[in-house]
Amino acid sequence: MNLLRSLKDAFARALSELAPEVSAYADLVKPAQDPKFGDYQANCAMPLGKQLRRNPREVAREIVDRLHLGSMTGPPEIAGPGFINLRLSDQWLAARVRTLTSDDRLGVAVTSTSKTFVIDFSSPNVAKPMHVGHIRSTIIGDSLTRLLRFLGYQVVADNHIGDWGTQFGMLIFGYKHLLDEPAFAAHPVNELARLYKLVNWLSDAGELAARLQKRQDADDPMRVELHALGISQWTAIESKLQSLTAQNPELAHLATRFTDVEALTRYVAGESREETARLHAGDPANRALWQQFMPHCLAELDRQYERLDIHFDHHHGESFYDPMLPAVVEDLLARHIAEESDGAVCVFLDAERKQPPCLIRKRDGAFLYATSDLATVKYRAEQFQPDTMLYVVDQRQSLHFQQFFAVARRWGYPKIDFVHVSFGTILGSDGRPFKTREGGTVGLEPLLDEAVERARRIVDENSPELPEGARQQVAEAVGIGAIKYADLSVNRTSDYTFNWDKMMAMQGNTATYLQYAYARIQSIFRKGQVDPVMLRRDPPAVSLTESAERRLAVSLVRFPETLDDAAADFRPSMIAGYLYDLAETFSSFYNTCPVLQADSPALRASRLVLCDITARTLRKGLELLGIRTIDQM
Repeated sequence: MNLLRSLKDAFARALSELAPEVSAYADLVKPAQDPKFGDYQANCAMPLGKQLRRNPREVAREIVDRLHLGSMTGPPEIAGPGFINLRLSDQWLAARVRTLTSDDRLGVAVTSTSKTFVIDFSSPNVAKPMHVGHIRSTIIGDSLTRLLRFLGYQVVADNHIGDWGTQFGMLIFGYKHLLDEPAFAAHPVNELARLYKLVNWLSDAGELAARLQKRQDADDPMRVELHALGISQWTAIESKLQSLTAQNPELAHLATRFTDVEALTRYVAGESREETARLHAGDPANRALWQQFMPHCLAELDRQYERLDIHFDHHHGESFYDPMLPAVVEDLLARHIAEESDGAVCVFLDAERKQPPCLIRKRDGAFLYATSDLATVKYRAEQFQPDTMLYVVDQRQSLHFQQFFAVARRWGYPKIDFVHVSFGTILGSDGRPFKTREGGTVGLEPLLDEAVERARRIVDENSPELPEGARQQVAEAVGIGAIKYADLSVNRTSDYTFNWDKMMAMQGNTATYLQYAYARIQSIFRKGQVDPVMLRRDPPAVSLTESAERRLAVSLVRFPETLDDAAADFRPSMIAGYLYDLAETFSSFYNTCPVLQADSPALRASRLVLCDITARTLRKGLELLGIRTIDQM
């Protein structure tokens, strides 16, 4: 039961004869910010009074006279200029909490709405190891998948992986010219990652060399200045290349074919593009290499996802959609949605053509991300018949999605709700995007390893009595949970600073604190030799005579409305905030209301029920965030 929705529905009925459009006014029913004003507060009388040109307190009185809430609340109170304060009836609240004792869903109803979501998230480039830049999309997308499924929606989790394109041209070039064969035989994924990193760096240097040459040839003071800036970069490149050739015999051998560094790097960049073109054209040798690489790349990806407990229904990559791209362009041209412009094919999105167009094919015939994304829309619409498509992608891609969504609607999909679930950046302590000390991208696996290592130190310090195997399992759950929660507890559209000490803390808004709160409740049951399953079979009456008991009960019955609000705005941070508040409320209850040493058996049973529902709510909420709970920490 979504209590807030029930209250809003009651207010909508009361308002129906006072205002033509009641939904906006009913939405002004909110949880009270201060318990002294009650549990909920309606602020609709003031704006409605202004519209009706009537005294807001008179309007509030008329709303209250028409309001029918049954036994759910005590008599509504009108305060100040027209606030309507509502306090849940203690008797109703106690009865409601008791029903949660035997409710596996903790009061959360399965939606009656038949709706299908396709969620596009994670989407790594499989030619290289996952890194910190993949965390937010992966974790947020997984949490939304779990949440929407729990609410009863049909959800298709689709990982649109990067398994095609330039990155594989680089891998093929590296395999042909720079391969360490014994290393590849022993650890193919590690060697492919090394090759990609090396060839990508050489290719970037080659592209810089080409730009410098153009600037040098141009008679333009600005270009000359940029050329001078590039020369300093080039000096650093030459220095690094000397170090790389000393470490890499295959690169040293390749370098002997060229008279200077510039020629070498431009050759690597050009040949990598050529290898990509051969792959796309169906060259048998390059296709064979691609097919050889893919199982290793996908196995590594699956291993990372398994460790994170993240699962997909489909891994349809760019290679899957590649054969569909020419037909996408031709259909857009045939429908006069797209047109040729300076040799490229694009869609102009405004009649005045002042906005940049959406490019779907380059002058050289190459396709773009928008082309591939349009192909995914067609395929997903035909296969899954979705009502909504969510794209969990960095907010820096906002323009791309604005353009792509506009084209998709014109193309024939106006009824699908396209949503860019955007998110901010993970920052380092310097306020810039999070990097290693050397300035490189932080790899995902080393990050997870360090989190587990730090968590293991916490476990060893606080739970030395646990067996070795159990301590390692706890460390894995705590370490990975800390990383996930640090991300999900922040409003997704905000940047946040990565801070080990803060995210691993036993106190404060952290996964570790919430996991410990859950484990502490389990310790109560162990100490009292209480089987909570028996409580659920024959729930005792719930007593709410103490204010701490009542506050905890109110928090527990708000779980359904929290999940609905989080799903409506695609913000897992709402769940995290609720769980932290619940844990804090339980801590106050635990400190002021003895459980095992309660004054009577009936009161003891009542408080054990509150403990059990709290633990189950914490566990379910953390599960929806993709975070494991542990019975003993």
